[in-house]
Amino acid sequence: MSKQTLSFQAEVKQILHLVTHSLYSNKEIFLRELISNASDACDKLRFEALNKAELFEDAPNLEVRVAFDAEAKTITITDNGIGLSEPEAVANLGTIAKSGTREFMAALEGEQKKDAQLIGQFGVGFYSGFIVADRITVESRRAGLAPEEGVRWSSEGTGDFEVETITRPERGTSVTLHLRDGEEEFLSGWKLRSVIGKYSDHISLPILMRKEEWDAEAGKQRLTDEWTPVNKAAALWARNKSEVTAEEYEEFYKQLSYDTEAPLAYTHNRVEGRSEYTQLLYIPAKAPFDLWNRDKRGGVKLYVKRVFIMDDAEALMPVYLRFVKGVIDSADLPLNVSRELLQESRDVKAIREGSTKRILSMLESLAESEDAAEREKYAKFWADFGVVLKEGVGEDHANQERLAKLLRFASTHGDAGVSLTEYVGRMKDGQEAIYYITADSLAAAKSSPQLEIFRKKGIEVLLLVDRVDEWMLAHLFEFDGKPLQSVAKGAVDLGKLQDEGEKKQAEEAAEAFKPVLERLKEALKDRAKDVRVTTRLVDSPACLVAEEGDISGHLARMLKQAGQDAPKAKPILEVNAEHALVKRLDASAHFDDLANILFDQALLAEGGHLEDPGAYVRRVNALLVG
Repeated sequence: MSKQTLSFQAEVKQILHLVTHSLYSNKEIFLRELISNASDACDKLRFEALNKAELFEDAPNLEVRVAFDAEAKTITITDNGIGLSEPEAVANLGTIAKSGTREFMAALEGEQKKDAQLIGQFGVGFYSGFIVADRITVESRRAGLAPEEGVRWSSEGTGDFEVETITRPERGTSVTLHLRDGEEEFLSGWKLRSVIGKYSDHISLPILMRKEEWDAEAGKQRLTDEWTPVNKAAALWARNKSEVTAEEYEEFYKQLSYDTEAPLAYTHNRVEGRSEYTQLLYIPAKAPFDLWNRDKRGGVKLYVKRVFIMDDAEALMPVYLRFVKGVIDSADLPLNVSRELLQESRDVKAIREGSTKRILSMLESLAESEDAAEREKYAKFWADFGVVLKEGVGEDHANQERLAKLLRFASTHGDAGVSLTEYVGRMKDGQEAIYYITADSLAAAKSSPQLEIFRKKGIEVLLLVDRVDEWMLAHLFEFDGKPLQSVAKGAVDLGKLQDEGEKKQAEEAAEAFKPVLERLKEALKDRAKDVRVTTRLVDSPACLVAEEGDISGHLARMLKQAGQDAPKAKPILEVNAEHALVKRLDASAHFDDLANILFDQALLAEGGHLEDPGAYVRRVNALLVG
C-alpha cells in the first residue's frame, strides 16, 4: 500500500485543537496515558493468547520501554503487546468511536482545571501526546501478522494524518513524540523516571528505561545499552496492606478513575473461603458527570490471577453502587470468562455480595463514627451520592435494612440530614408512625398545607424531594417497627397525639357542615372523589389528599413529565370548616365557582398544574367584581 493521507473525524479535530492550544495545566499526564495504553495492549495480547498461544511469537515476556533522544528531541514509548493492523490504526487513531465526545468537549472547555482527569476518562488518552509534541509517529504490527504487514501512522495534530505499510519484525507498537520547542524538560532520564514513579508505579508489567552513567570526559550523563526496570512492576492490590502507603493508594485511585481528588474512603482486603479474591475498592469524593446514567457500566475492573479480563465489570457491583471504583482480582474464575458467564457464575455472585457488604460497612463506619470529621465525610458523600443510594432500597432487599439506616432526609425540624434512627429516637410519646411528605422541591414541601396540624403539635415530618423518593417508598414500608405514613394520603389519625376534646370538636364540625359538604360533592363530582372536613389543616381553607392505595399527585406529575400515563385517580378535597372562606360558602351566590376555586387553590398549593387556568381566572375575577 502506498502512503495515504486521511482526515481526522470532526470530533478529533476539535480535541486536537484544544490540546495543541495548551489547555492542559498538567502536561506530564501524556506519559501516564501512553504508558497506560501500552499496558492495555499487553493485557489484550495476554488475553487473546489464552486461546492462541502462537500470538506470543518468540517474545513471551511482556514489557513497556520508554526511551528519549535529547538531540532528536524525541520520546518513544514501545510495547510488545497486541499491536495494530493498518485498518485498526486508521480506525483507532483517526476516530473516536466511544460515545460522550460532546460531553468531553463541553467539560474540557468549561473547566480546564479538570483536564488531567478528562483526557483519560473519555478514552482519548492517545491525543494527550500533542500536549508536548508537534508531531507523533506510531509504528506497529499486530500479533500474528507477517512482518511486512506493519503500519506507520503519523500526524502533526492538525486536520490530517498519514498511513503507510512498513516492514516491522517485532510485534507491538512504538509511539514517538517529536517534542515542540519549550518541552525539553522531558528529555531527561530523571524527569521521565519521576513521572513514571508518580503515575505508573503500579503497572504490573516492567517499565524499562536505559541505564545512565556519568561520562567524565563529556561531563554529563550517558545512556548505556542496559535496560532496567523503573517501576515496582507489582500490582498494588496484590501487595500486603502494610506495604502500601496512603499516598500510593490515592495515586492508584487517581490513575484508575482519572479523578484529580483523593478518594473519600477505600478498602483493601483479601477474601478467602468459598471464593478467593482480592478487592481494592474506592468511594470517590465527588460525583462523576455520568452518575445519573443507569446504563453506564460500573467502575470496577476484573482481573483473574492478576490477568486483566475486562473494564467496567458491572456484574461485580449492583447498579446503585455504580459510583464505586476499584479492582477485583479473582483466584477462581476462568481466564476466558465472558460478560454472559459473569451473570450466571456462583463465584461472581459471592464476590458481588461480599463487595456490596464491604462498601456498606465503609459507609456505616463513616456515618456512625464518633469522629465529627468522619461524619462530615458521610454528609459530603450523601450530598453527592445519596439519591443513587436510595435506588438500592428497592433493588437490594437483602441489604434493605442496612441501607435504610444510611438514608438522610430534611425534615420540619431542620434541613440537615436526619436519619431514620434519629427520627425514631425523638418521636413524641404516643406517636406510632414515621410521617413524611413528598414534593417537587424543599420549598414546596415546607409550605404544604398538609403539614399544619403536625407543626401545631410539634410532630416532625420528613421532607422528601428527590425524584427517586416515591419509587423508594413503594419498597420501604417501615423502619424499626414503625410504619412510614404520608401526611398527604388517607385520613389523618394522630391517635394518642390527639386529645378527646379535639376529636369531639372535629366530629361536631363535620356534622354541622354536612349540608355544605353534600353541595360541595355535587359541585366537584367530576374533579374530586370525595369532600370531607379536614383534621389536618389549621390556617389553610382546603387541601387535596390521595386515598390510601391511590397514586399521589406528586407521583402522577412525575410520571406525566416522564411521558408515562399515570393511573387515573381523583383526589379527595379536605376543607377546613373553621376557615372564614369556607364559612362563606353556604351563603355565597357563587357557590359552584367558590367550590372550584377552593379545589384549584388546593391543587396549586401542592405544586400541581391547573387543567384550565382561564376558567380559574374567570371565576376569581367574577368574585372580585361581585
